[in-house]
Amino acid sequence: MDSLAFLGAQPAIFVSMVFVLGLLVGSFLNVVIHRLPQMLQRDWRQQCADLLGQETGSTPQVYNLVLPRSACPHCGHVIGALENIPVLSYLALGGRCSSCKVPISKRYPLVELFTAMISAVVAWRYGAGWVCVFALLVSWSLIALAAIDLDHKLLPDVITLPLLWLGLLVSLAGLSWQGQTAFADVRSAVIGAAAGYLVLWFMFHAFRLLTGKEGMGYGDFKLLGALGAWLGWQGLPLTILLSTAVGALLGVVLIIAGKRERQTQIPFGPYLAAAGWIALLWGKDITRAYLAMSGLS
Repeated sequence: MDSLAFLGAQPAIFVSMVFVLGLLVGSFLNVVIHRLPQMLQRDWRQQCADLLGQETGSTPQVYNLVLPRSACPHCGHVIGALENIPVLSYLALGGRCSSCKVPISKRYPLVELFTAMISAVVAWRYGAGWVCVFALLVSWSLIALAAIDLDHKLLPDVITLPLLWLGLLVSLAGLSWQGQTAFADVRSAVIGAAAGYLVLWFMFHAFRLLTGKEGMGYGDFKLLGALGAWLGWQGLPLTILLSTAVGALLGVVLIIAGKRERQTQIPFGPYLAAAGWIALLWGKDITRAYLAMSGLS
């Protein structure tokens, strides 16, 4: 029995392994969420300086997802390997920097735990195989995009566009799961990618013509296009419905609670990401259940 067959026959072991993997990936996603927007801003500033013919002064410090090593933002203490173990290090340190004792943001262990739980759900849903691998890649990408959009109202092309192209390429493989197409066939994926982008593009311009304001950003178009590539055009109505309903409900609750004003911008990416993830795992089941309840099936 090869290792893949063994993991398929032992779902509890497989889910546990993926949970641990999710903790490690969550630690890396913390780096992506924190550093990627800064990397993009540095690059944009450099491009603007080049276009204007301005000297930037000193040679910029290397800053990417690997270098420099992670350090405490307050005292500059470089975080060692034992201090970088997901969740456990945070608990062992009592949630404080080992050098200056300043509290460490709870967000870091929460992202790690959330990523691990999401990963475990995907593993439980799909079992060992290529379908699970690709579903995990989509899930991790959506977590990073949602967190970055919450912080910066930005959905980086370096994540959304590869996600879109990967979805189209995976559709060529025709992966199946439980006797049906796992994601989307080629035709549905191509139509879904185009429709996902264009639906929000039309909504954006219609809203701007009616109100004179911009209701969302172009990153939202690309994200829904990427989801369309994975879900097919059939999964877009559910994704749009879920994201819009949750976004509107949360917006009203925050306004009533006095946490936000009516004119405050609320990023739409996290709602698209959450709705797309639900549609990825259970979209077909939800649609079939709705059709059965409505008597249309």
